[in-house]
Amino acid sequence: MPRKPREKSISGVYHCILRGINKQDIFFEDQDYFKFLEILKKTKDLYQYKLYSYVLMPNHIHLEIKDEKNNLSKFMHSMELSYVSYFNKKYNRVGHLFENRFKSKAIENARYILNLQRYIHQNPQNAYISTIEEYKWSSYKEYVYKNFLIDKEEILGLFSNDMNVGLNLFIDFNKKSYKCQKSEDFLEYEMKKQLTDNELIDFIKEELKIENIQEIQKYNKQNRNKILKNIKNIEGWTYKQLSRVLGINIRVIQRTIRDEKNG
Repeated sequence: MPRKPREKSISGVYHCILRGINKQDIFFEDQDYFKFLEILKKTKDLYQYKLYSYVLMPNHIHLEIKDEKNNLSKFMHSMELSYVSYFNKKYNRVGHLFENRFKSKAIENARYILNLQRYIHQNPQNAYISTIEEYKWSSYKEYVYKNFLIDKEEILGLFSNDMNVGLNLFIDFNKKSYKCQKSEDFLEYEMKKQLTDNELIDFIKEELKIENIQEIQKYNKQNRNKILKNIKNIEGWTYKQLSRVLGINIRVIQRTIRDEKNG
């Protein structure tokens, strides 16, 4: 079954997030950060998208991208595969590195675009890791110093037609604390969207490669519990809902997933 279609941006601008599975770190040392930036540049050159801002945090990544050629899923998937291949080979591991598929949110106007790049640049500061100016792995330094990856002219142009004036206004804007407005809650992209039953069924089928999820209740205990432990990585479901779509007692599901989390 196909996944639910992604939200389409009229402006072509998206806020994309990659997060380590179970919130695990995806960067262990400087070489890993450099490798991801190298992959980011290769996909950018290949797919010709624009990159307005980025931040690489220890266990997640934020990207502000303008995709004018409608290739978002292609280049994000390529980016993920390339980095996972590098990471697994380097650290002698197998399996998934990122949780589920990447998240994306359509960004439709200039105010949101500016607030998003500020939110992205302030991530290290809000996490008490570093100041905006001193953090090595964000696009803020590319605006202020040497440009390597980003397309900064369009962002600076939203401040002023004069790029020097725009840069000064950009710096002042990024230093101001951001208070999220109700209509801009996409910036807190930890949001938990409640899946419908059909969406949850489709996710389980797609993620776990199971054609008939009702068959799960007939599995032996070991195989059933393995499936349930994998389902916990899918966001947006409730125990009651999962019990309903799988036909498995809610207490069995709660106990299995609770034991996995505590293990």
